Amino acid sequence: MARIEIIDQTLRDGNQSLWGMRMQAGMALPVCDLIDRTGYSVVDFVGSSMFEVMVRHARENPWEGLDLVVQSLPRVRVRAGMRCHGIITMSVTPDDLMDLWVQRLCEHGVRSFWIHDPLHVNVDKLHRLARVANGHGAEVVLALMYSVSPVHTEAFYADAARRLSASPHVDRLILYDMGGIMTPERARAIIPGVVAASNGKPVEVHSHNVTGLAPLVYLEAVNAGLSILHTCSRPLANGSSLPSIDMTLRNLRLHGHTTGIDESLLAPVAEHFERVARAAGFPTGVPVEYDAWMVEHQVPGGMTGTLKNQLAQHGMGERLDEVLMETARVRRELGYPAMATPFSQLVGVLAVMNVVTGRRYGSIPDEVIQYAYGWYGPPVAPLDPEVMDRIDSHPRARDFRGTRPPNPTLAEIRRQYGNVDDDELILRFLVAEDHIEAMKRAGPVRRDYPALGSSELQRVHDMMSASTARYLEVAADGLRLELRR
Repeated sequence: MARIEIIDQTLRDGNQSLWGMRMQAGMALPVCDLIDRTGYSVVDFVGSSMFEVMVRHARENPWEGLDLVVQSLPRVRVRAGMRCHGIITMSVTPDDLMDLWVQRLCEHGVRSFWIHDPLHVNVDKLHRLARVANGHGAEVVLALMYSVSPVHTEAFYADAARRLSASPHVDRLILYDMGGIMTPERARAIIPGVVAASNGKPVEVHSHNVTGLAPLVYLEAVNAGLSILHTCSRPLANGSSLPSIDMTLRNLRLHGHTTGIDESLLAPVAEHFERVARAAGFPTGVPVEYDAWMVEHQVPGGMTGTLKNQLAQHGMGERLDEVLMETARVRRELGYPAMATPFSQLVGVLAVMNVVTGRRYGSIPDEVIQYAYGWYGPPVAPLDPEVMDRIDSHPRARDFRGTRPPNPTLAEIRRQYGNVDDDELILRFLVAEDHIEAMKRAGPVRRDYPALGSSELQRVHDMMSASTARYLEVAADGLRLELRR
């Protein structure tokens, strides 16, 4: 039987999957000490999308929030994640700015990174960022992004594991199932080859519970000799998120495995996030039924809501299944890219445009043309010849054919964005200056979050105004009014 290491994804991937990255620092800080003492080895927290959302929507300085969270988690390594060639969803970021992003995160206390390339081809970029992070004392985990296609075979993942793990600056690999489409059978088939090819480096497992199979995949991974699993606190688990820590521990215990987790701390953390969810109007995760159609379109769970919203804007909300079917077709025609950022967005947007306009590839976004011409690296499989002909004949093709993404130096980038410090330089690259100024006007980061939302506050006022109300208790399951003489 094995001792299993648990990595907490509540503050990052649970937040991203269920709350759209809208968890403010003050929503997490009240329970960071409990999370810190739970026994996790790593707490994942940072992504560039979180930075962007905090500035745009919360008017909160993400650097300040990061500092507060890191200071509240002294026992664990705080992790950041990134795509090897981009901190903006749909674009390619200059190498110097990617290096600066890693350096600044390290300066703010990040000590663990997971870095990915959905195409598994930009090994030089992955290893360069690993070297930068290692130089600042941080561990690096490179990701094998799981996908299903004729290309993504057992041999494909074994070869990727061999290439990614070859650098001395890479500490671990992670088998990353963002769509929750891995089955126990595929886990049994893939993991032995990945382990054998990983140059003796540990392999983590990260699987979203979109189809309800992730807990079984975790047990298969442990049976295959892996011992590092990713989970979330119950309110931010399941659905499009990862398995809950509670059920994962139960399953592991029933199979004779142990962890260093203090289970007495799980309930108060979960109760806190349930209160935050009620106050902020955020959803909480629920288990889902198995849907085999997920394996066809492979749209990440959190992205389904985005597709629904895009269709609703065109008065076509009832055509989601048609868009998902078109998504599967577009992905096949574009050479089976793994459905991770930015390719899940590229494929999804193009599928929506095809359905909404009724003209397949009548409109082709610049980013799809750039992908076809290798801006993100060579596709893992050739594009459909007819689709490639459409791209080649597009008026914008001449602007990208035979070109590479702009790669200005850091000095050139500084001249573009003015005389600002490095932290603000990164924010200016992510969002417009007016959003940053609004963030500054909003003042310092709040260190707590109201336990009650506006509707519940009105209930408090009404109940306390009643002549018989003498005592009000805020309970984990809502408001409870008691009478005392």
